[in-house]
Amino acid sequence: MEDRLGPIPFAEMSAAQQVAAQVVIDGPRGALYGPFVPLIRSPELMSAAQQMGEYLRYRSAIGTRLTELAILVTARHWSQQVEWAIHAPIAREYGIAEEAIAAIAARARPTALLADEALVYEFCVQLHQQQRVDDATYAAALAAFGEQGVVDLMGINGYYTFLAMVMNAAQTPAPPTSAPPLP
Repeated sequence: MEDRLGPIPFAEMSAAQQVAAQVVIDGPRGALYGPFVPLIRSPELMSAAQQMGEYLRYRSAIGTRLTELAILVTARHWSQQVEWAIHAPIAREYGIAEEAIAAIAARARPTALLADEALVYEFCVQLHQQQRVDDATYAAALAAFGEQGVVDLMGINGYYTFLAMVMNAAQTPAPPTSAPPLP
């Protein structure tokens, strides 16, 4: 597949693109990569997206370990290779079991999950597959994570769905990674 919206050299970006790109480069990501490569074509949209993503990825109310798990479920649902390549190693680093990561990649229900991870997995799978979350799962998530945690979990699923759609349509290539590509 050909990358439809590949990198633009910084010197060739418009002033608005350069400002938006520099914010991403100066932030915790440290570089303009992944979804921000196609999104730079719309600097205001990219700026709004990167602010939301910075919160959800680095400061969500459910913590990094569970955030990374939710990202993996979303990446698998959308068969999004860039998200998978970036986030599978991070999920592993933050304690998501290798067996669970492999099961998600294979579209199988992971058995090697802690209780809070199993709850996040179920919540995310229901939200993606059924476009809703049943009462029992919602109540369990509310009890475990509180309202802010539940809203952040919904936001993580929505945000990474947005990024997946952008990169799938743009055919953004996955970076080199230690994670095997999704089957």
